[in-house]
Amino acid sequence: MKKTLLLVLILCHSLALFAQENNSIPRKQTQKGFLTIDYASVKMPTDKFADPENNMGLAGVHYNLWLNKSIYGGLGFYGSIHGKRGGLFTLGANLGIKKKLFEQLFLDTGFHIGGGGGASAPDGGGAFIMPHANLGYQFKTFTAFAGYSAINFFDKGNINSQQLNIGLQIPVSFDHTSFASKEKTHAFNTLKTTDWNQTSNRISLLFHLNNLSVIGNSQNIGGSTLVGNTIRLAGFELNAHINNNWFAFFRADGAYHGIPAGYMDILLGGGYHFSFNNNSTHIISKFGVGAGGGGGVDTQGGFLISPDISLEQKIHKGLHISINKGYLLTPNSHFIASTYGIGLKYYAHTNGILSKENTVFTKVKLKGIQITIQQEMYFNAKRESNPTENLQQISLQGNLFLNRYMYVAGQTSFANFGNAGAYAEGIVGLGINSNPIFHKKITAFAQLLGGAAGGGDISTGQGLIIKPSIGFNYELNDKLSIRTSVGKATAKGGKLNSTSVAFGLSYNISFLTAN
Repeated sequence: MKKTLLLVLILCHSLALFAQENNSIPRKQTQKGFLTIDYASVKMPTDKFADPENNMGLAGVHYNLWLNKSIYGGLGFYGSIHGKRGGLFTLGANLGIKKKLFEQLFLDTGFHIGGGGGASAPDGGGAFIMPHANLGYQFKTFTAFAGYSAINFFDKGNINSQQLNIGLQIPVSFDHTSFASKEKTHAFNTLKTTDWNQTSNRISLLFHLNNLSVIGNSQNIGGSTLVGNTIRLAGFELNAHINNNWFAFFRADGAYHGIPAGYMDILLGGGYHFSFNNNSTHIISKFGVGAGGGGGVDTQGGFLISPDISLEQKIHKGLHISINKGYLLTPNSHFIASTYGIGLKYYAHTNGILSKENTVFTKVKLKGIQITIQQEMYFNAKRESNPTENLQQISLQGNLFLNRYMYVAGQTSFANFGNAGAYAEGIVGLGINSNPIFHKKITAFAQLLGGAAGGGDISTGQGLIIKPSIGFNYELNDKLSIRTSVGKATAKGGKLNSTSVAFGLSYNISFLTAN
């Protein structure tokens, strides 16, 4: 496997030498979409003693693209925030139809399908489907809806419920251009008379290592104290700035050391950004809410809050080093941890050449991004106690290109078949992509990812895995490609050592950055 990976890396590098630049003005395209936040109270089955269990509150966050005027598709996460299943998470794909009934009233029908589980829930292999039918009302800047939904963990699971659900939809669109334009640069003056002559949006992406120093009366699910333990996490945070100071963020972390594998958290929130020292030093305060648990950590229903403050220092253009200090806790302090960590953060002004902060831009560059949803199989995935069998999982990967060929990648995966519904991964790494060959339809890639994984009785020790892979992309059109790969998943400290294969669909675009 190592020799094959090295061969593909050499091939990718060799093909890169024959790249030809095309400095034509990129055509701006706008993709309309919307962010959805929803909640459903799911009826749980009785336990093995026939005792009833409180409903599980599932909160979801999704992003959907409009495929035409009425059909949408996208991706989303759910996490438990009420009941006794803190640590249950899922990932899935959405497909729906939204039709206007009257001027501001609409009907939304569709379904969400994916995989996940956790917190000792009766999730079987993890595969589930969640159809819905909602009525909504369109306000000026958002939409509120309520209606019917059902959820069924159909691969030997025992969660099968029908319930009401409520939520909000917020329009979120973005501008982009062709993926083939990635890494091309343009002088600021050449875009003054184009559609790109608009106010930019400031975003940032943080990759960090965080630590939870457990305090208070925190316990594991067996009732033993966790006080004194340090849970080590790896993850990422995406920030979208609303104005010069205020921003919204999405954060996801997974444990790789300190407790049995399986802990993760997902948070949404907002913060305030204060800059000084010629905008090279930042102090950032933020507050997040979300879901977390797993790995034996008792977070009750899973609802968490997280106040935090961080200090950032510029080390290169657009790149900052960040240190943070804060807390992560349940509202009643049943679980509480002091948090501290370090990370690297990249800032960019996107999709316009005018700055809200009156920054003077001199040039722009197009950055490529790939979003892949795929089905992956691990052959003969070793278990801690159950018999060895294949494991399947639904996987979401995002690639941000550092240049025309190298990319940084983040991937999260959730089991959906193979009797391991609680298994999940959160891994990051680097990859290299070739120039297109065979009528510019096929590109080869190789990547090396690593990070946190665990749950579902899969033998990953304390949660650290390494995952090299090689594969190909086949272009279907300007935005979509089929992605296939073969690789190896190896746990450091566990028995997992499986060959993997994956097949999926990638969404490929470039977005404009200004500096």
